[in-house]
Amino acid sequence: MIIAGMLLLAAAPLAAGSHVDARDYPSAGAGEAAFAVMERALVRGFDYICGDTFCEGDYGNLRALQLRCAVSRDGGTVAACLWSFAGSHASVGSFDPKPSVDARTWACRLPVVPGTSLAALLERLRGPDALDTPLPGTDVSSYQALTDCL
Repeated sequence: MIIAGMLLLAAAPLAAGSHVDARDYPSAGAGEAAFAVMERALVRGFDYICGDTFCEGDYGNLRALQLRCAVSRDGGTVAACLWSFAGSHASVGSFDPKPSVDARTWACRLPVVPGTSLAALLERLRGPDALDTPLPGTDVSSYQALTDCL
């Protein structure tokens, strides 16, 4: 009896959550191309200004890793976006024959206004100035959000 119940639970489909990755809105993989356009535009902007800003300090090789946004499955509104970064500083001491590395990661929240549609976000942040463009419904750009994070 217990085994039969466990088999039924294992065979039952998992309940769908209320949010999905933006790449999977409105269906699995359907938003991949549009989201990639936005992410590439933001990464290009970051790479362009990094040497004069964020990459001047201890982590001169700072890299943008991934941008992820959670989207309401029902309404297509953005709940939150996090952009991850990694950087390191390596050195060799004069008395220690082994190099040392100080590595770090960051998860930077983009201040998306509640109720912002994914379509509005994708449209707003796809051009050559995406990093400096204010997020929908705000006067805050992704660049400004990163200055508070990195």
